[in-house]
Formats: sequence, C-alpha cells, structure tokens
Amino acid sequence: MTATTDELIVTHRQDVAAEVIELRLARPDGGRLPDWSPGAHIDLILDSGTIRQYSLCGDRWDPHSYRIAIQREAGGDGGSQEIHASAHPGSRVRFGGPRNNFRLAPASEYRFIAGGIGITAIVPMVDQAERLGIPWQLLYLCRTPERMAYRELAERHPDRVRIHTTTGGRRASICDWLGDLDHSAMVYACGPQALLDALPSECAQLPRTQIRVEKFTNDALNTAPVNTDPYDIVLESTGRVIRADGHESVAEALGRNGVGVITSCSRGVCGTCEVGVLDGAVDHRDALLDDTERAAGTCMLPCVSRAAGPRLVLDL
Repeated sequence: MTATTDELIVTHRQDVAAEVIELRLARPDGGRLPDWSPGAHIDLILDSGTIRQYSLCGDRWDPHSYRIAIQREAGGDGGSQEIHASAHPGSRVRFGGPRNNFRLAPASEYRFIAGGIGITAIVPMVDQAERLGIPWQLLYLCRTPERMAYRELAERHPDRVRIHTTTGGRRASICDWLGDLDHSAMVYACGPQALLDALPSECAQLPRTQIRVEKFTNDALNTAPVNTDPYDIVLESTGRVIRADGHESVAEALGRNGVGVITSCSRGVCGTCEVGVLDGAVDHRDALLDDTERAAGTCMLPCVSRAAGPRLVLDL
C-alpha cells in the first residue's frame, strides 16, 4: 500500500542555479493546499513510479501554491533527471504530504548550515527566524558558486550569511564558524552525507540535543542487518502471527501476507510508515529516528527495519 496521494499541476518553472530548477505547484482547480511549517517536505510520485522527497522552500503563508527546487544529479538514480526532463508548466504530478521530520524548535539563536541543494530546507527557517526576531546565521557551502540556489540570501543579509565554496580546495571550519554557542541555541544542517558525517567532530563541543539534521539518504541500508534469522511479527489487534524470512524487512513480510502498511520512500527517511512497537528488540535501519527514540524501543520504520531478535509485537 502507498501513502495517500493527490495531484498538483506545475504552474511555473525557472532555473535558479546551474542544474537546479525551481517548480511552483498548485492544485488543478486552484484550491487550498495543506498547511506546512519550516522543515516540511512533500513526496513527488513520478510517472515512472519513482518517489522522491523535496523540501518546501516557498512562502508557507501562501495557501494555494508550493515551491520546491530540484538539483539534477547526473550520477544519481534518475529521479532528478526525470523531473528535469518532464516537469514543465501544465504538466501534472502526484504528491503526498506534507510531512515534517525537521521541525524548527524554539531557541534563543539559530545557526543554519546548508550544503548545496540542502539550502531548500533552510530558506523557510531563515524566514521564520526573521519573522520572530530571533538572531540567526547561515553557513552556505557548495563546490562552485554557479551551483548555489537562493544565494541572494547573502545579498539581503550580508552580515548573517557566509558563503564558502571549495573551488580552491579549502574546506570551511564549521567549528570555528560556530564559536561558543549558548546552551539555548540550535544548529540545523541539511546537505550531502559528507557534510552530515562531519558534523559530530565539527560540533564536538555541543550536546547532540542542540543539533538537528535533515537526511534524504540512508547509509544504514548498505550495512549488514543485526539478525538474519527468521522472526515472528505479532499483530496486537488480532493476535495474528506472521513469519518473516531473515532477509525481509517488516513491511516486506507484512505485504507478502496481505497486511497493508502505508509506505512512501521505502528507504527509511520520510517517516510515513512509522508504527508502534509493544514488545521485542528492533534492528533500526532507518535514517530518521534519533538515539533516544531507538533506545526507547516504542516505534520503528518497518519499510527498512526488522527484528533484532526472534519476535516483534506491533501496534497493528
């Protein structure tokens, strides 16, 4: 089973950087769209069946249109290339959401770090901080200037935005840029995996509770599962027991036995399929739950995760 979807029409397309297009989307009848908050994303369901998540980067107070930006990845799996080739004014696309796994928490100050197209998630956060009068700074990192979408932020806020490119081969020191932060400040980062992987060492002086990241990739899928033995899935509502093969995720085993679970990304990054866990240990293979949520053991993302032991009891 897939997530509930709706349809949008492309009303405007423009280039906002080299290999980056911006799309404005609306309902075919011009009707109101679901509200959203900074950090939210939507799923685009392409004609090929590919599903990809894109951060909303427009005006959240505009109830009739969404805005997203897509960077064409020549070496990717084809999703961005399909959108660049097919999305033009008048074309239609199915969507799901919006959902928000990257919410802007209250803070005395914000430090935003954007790597490449990760700027799309940060743009509405900057707008929100401005509206609330909360101090903020942005470190915008990219390989080359021509690939930087929305770099006009630096022109509007020259005292708050630092742009750094690696054209000359020199990397920016995030640690130096952060300096000494107050314990009530928050750091938000979105960008390529290499940037997010560097954050723990670059932000070693900060507790993890002060750092939030947005991921649309999942490296855990490339690692071996904790358990490869068959396991039982118990559905609490009916008591039904489903036997899962050792190589299957929970969602795969449920689907094979006629039990529908709403999924979207199938990569453990969007949160659509989250279910409650009543008993049993989970081999969490998602990129969304934090360490505290995993340690609590009360929820899981079944599209990629499975049992770490012989039995799981789910709130289904």
